[in-house]
Amino acid sequence: MDQIHRFARGEKMKIHSDKMKQRLDTTSTETAFKPGDAVWLYAGGKGNKRRKGKVKGGRKGSNWEGPYTIIRKINDLVYRIQLSPRSKPKVVHLERLARYTGHNPPDWFVVEDPPPRTEDSVIRDE
Repeated sequence: MDQIHRFARGEKMKIHSDKMKQRLDTTSTETAFKPGDAVWLYAGGKGNKRRKGKVKGGRKGSNWEGPYTIIRKINDLVYRIQLSPRSKPKVVHLERLARYTGHNPPDWFVVEDPPPRTEDSVIRDE
């Protein structure tokens, strides 16, 4: 009886987890950013700091900050962003970012191309 219960419970959990994955896949957006892209950072909602008084620029209750610049892609879901050259970088999840489509994106970040590979720069195992 115990074995049947474990089997039935495992099947039920698999069905439930498949439904959850399907629901998440339909609502999530497949967005990828590259270094140098301008993005908005969602700073509203649960768990984020609330500031007293007016929001900078007179926008009361705005939940979006920025534009930030993507500095580095840490993995598929986590990015390092920075507001300006002198500000402290932040590490944030992809779901808190939205593409910036304004007229004046920040242009202080320069994406450097890696140096070209030459035969001398290749390390060989001997």
